[in-house]
Amino acid sequence: MIGTTLVLFMINYIAPDLTQHPPRSPRLRLGGFVHLPRLLDKARAFVAGLHGDYIYPCPMDKRFLGFVGIDPEVFLSAVRESKSDTEMLTWVLDSAVPTRAPYEILAWSDWLEKSAPGDVRRHANFASEIERLAPARTDVVTTFDRMELDDYTSFGGRG
Repeated sequence: MIGTTLVLFMINYIAPDLTQHPPRSPRLRLGGFVHLPRLLDKARAFVAGLHGDYIYPCPMDKRFLGFVGIDPEVFLSAVRESKSDTEMLTWVLDSAVPTRAPYEILAWSDWLEKSAPGDVRRHANFASEIERLAPARTDVVTTFDRMELDDYTSFGGRG
């Protein structure tokens, strides 16, 4: 039997190190918004220079920021103030243009969570990624499914 080393470390969510672990799931909600906790992890890591291969702002980040009407650089400036998740949610709700009602946030979040690639080029890329990450998987159908699979395999998981 080969020895096993167990390494325990605390995740610092103030400046997450995305070279060591993935950001939170895009399905996780904050104030009803999907993707916002993940976006905060990525933005905080970007500010700290610990974003690894993660991109800020990626197309999914831009979808969120477009929905709330906030410029990516303005969002990053607020993140630099080391606000908590709750403080950032308040800031997003206060800064959103137009103001979004709870039912709009819920409908948009439900739609985004279930969305898949929208055109032929994106479908081809999606299929190529599934083939690379886990060719036998037939349950990866949404963009969030693919993001989570990519996070998992990027940190040693086998799809």
